[in-house]
Amino acid sequence: MADGGGEERRPPKKNLQGLLQMAIEAGTDSDNADQMGQMSEERRQWLQAAMGNAFAGQVDEVQQIKECIEELTKSTIDEDGEERKEQALQLLADLCENLDNASDFCKLGGMHLLLSRYLNCSKGELRWRAADLVGICSQNIPYVQQIALSLGAVNKLLQLLDLDENEAVRVKALFAISCLVREQDAGLDEFVKQDGFSVLMRAMQSNVLKLKVKSAFLLQNLLLSHPEHKETLCSMGMVQQLVSLLHTEHSPFHEHVLSALCRPVCKLAALLSDTSAESVFFCFFFPGSRLTCLLSRATIFIF
Repeated sequence: MADGGGEERRPPKKNLQGLLQMAIEAGTDSDNADQMGQMSEERRQWLQAAMGNAFAGQVDEVQQIKECIEELTKSTIDEDGEERKEQALQLLADLCENLDNASDFCKLGGMHLLLSRYLNCSKGELRWRAADLVGICSQNIPYVQQIALSLGAVNKLLQLLDLDENEAVRVKALFAISCLVREQDAGLDEFVKQDGFSVLMRAMQSNVLKLKVKSAFLLQNLLLSHPEHKETLCSMGMVQQLVSLLHTEHSPFHEHVLSALCRPVCKLAALLSDTSAESVFFCFFFPGSRLTCLLSRATIFIF
């Protein structure tokens, strides 16, 4: 404790957290003209060191990205080489959670490397990590999304989602697709062009629960944000396929299917008039609630 009875201030750390601490203290002491009017030599030196360390850290991360890309460009066939590539992809996934790092990764050719080599490599571990990294980099960054789309990312990811035998690869491919088509008109246009809704439906019919849930959730969100696609889906027979999925053993997956079904509800009567059944009735019980839907040729009730 200081002689005046107040708590003695500890010097802030020389990093971004320390800079924040200094800014807070400066704001708190703004009524002190002496402190605002001048800065002691000690605090001036600390500020210079802290800013230097902060920017050096950013430069260091860019260097790590370059080293990872260099590792991924190497041609290796041994297990040690594959393990180094897995580690490089994992480190990149961590680094590219930072938006600036994700942009730098793409500027350095990383996205091209992922899409041209690693999404179709023979090792499943590398494929799912590459798909995951495509998604991480593409989240909420239009610049990165444009690069990925220009390289044909949607088509390649849809193929993985539809045809890959590795469960993790399919799940991560779906994640990357979601990052490229939600709130991204160009990505959604490409998704529709590549018959992405049919791929989503087949994913919902798989035996992988996580894939079913995430596919249904993406379909639900796309219909919510882009209702103009309802008619297209209805003409594809999507409604009847969704209804058939509800006849399977109950799971959380059904909640998203029901929500997706409610989106094109205005078209259901016309569609059901083309079916042989006079009406379709299904009733599901969910924890804490009961949702019953009655679909008939002339009238639709949701209550």
